[in-house]
Amino acid sequence: MLLEAHELKKHYDTRNGVVKAVDGVSFALEPGKTFALVGESGCGKSTLAKLMLLLEKPTSGAVRYRGQEVSGLGGRALRQFRREVQAVFQDPYASLNPRLRVGKIVAEPMLAQGDLSRAEIAKRVEEALEVVGLHATAAKLFPHEFSGGQRQRIAVARALAVRPEVVILDEPTSALDVSIRAQILNLLSDIQEEFGLSYLIIAHDLALVEHFSHATGVMYLGNMVEQGPTGAVFGAPSHPYTQALLASAPRPDPDHRLPTDVIIGEIGSALKVPAGCPFHPRCPKRFAPCDSDPPERHVTAPGAWARCHLLTAQTASATPVTRTSRTPGAAGADPLERTAQ
Repeated sequence: MLLEAHELKKHYDTRNGVVKAVDGVSFALEPGKTFALVGESGCGKSTLAKLMLLLEKPTSGAVRYRGQEVSGLGGRALRQFRREVQAVFQDPYASLNPRLRVGKIVAEPMLAQGDLSRAEIAKRVEEALEVVGLHATAAKLFPHEFSGGQRQRIAVARALAVRPEVVILDEPTSALDVSIRAQILNLLSDIQEEFGLSYLIIAHDLALVEHFSHATGVMYLGNMVEQGPTGAVFGAPSHPYTQALLASAPRPDPDHRLPTDVIIGEIGSALKVPAGCPFHPRCPKRFAPCDSDPPERHVTAPGAWARCHLLTAQTASATPVTRTSRTPGAAGADPLERTAQ
């Protein structure tokens, strides 16, 4: 694997308690592939991205790049990691220095690395701008002289200038018009195919994720609740939260009606993560074990898994066992017979 998170945790101590922003998340990004993180705002996606970029230090767990743990890197090794793992942020105007011309903005990562001559840097800047569809004359202009889509192209050019292996994309199209989103996504797809880049993308647009990613992880309150190949996660979602996310996504069909068992309310606070399954207070399918016991991970398809007590109950009911007679609803009864309404 190229870039991995292994049982990553990021907890913040506050006056009111411990905020569990990321709480034991694992996933792996394959070379030349795209891994997407989805979930409601506040579930820990951006914090996880900062951990992978080494912008935040994990409370526990490990970030591994090409099999080597990188959480404690420094000096030359850290500069090398930053060269190979770049980022494109959500708001292109906020992530570009308004006082610098575009040529200097794109050149900054190379200047920080300090191993190229000025002539080589100028050539790389021109090549990077050309790759993202901008003319070389753009290097002489300031960010405010471009449209939102063009500014995001500049951000992509800056990331590509040092020739990375991985690009982490935090909502790269959410601030753009629909038509411009398509242009940026097509650009990213073409660049991935041409240079063999790997992407870790954070997105709320599920249609984008389904079209663009090879694998998907679904996060809720700092936990990964379902993960697998995008076709498996979208085609047959196993966790009630994943099912609700997909069911609530808008569809271009006037006759489509939302199901009646969609989740209600807002995502909880990472300061007070519920015991048991973190999703159980909002889950329409919860039953007795959900509020007390953390769910185990169950394989749901080749390369896919989900954490849900419903899957435990289904596995148990599918396994033939010898049972003594009992009264329905008594202690030890099948949990599906005690489903809370």
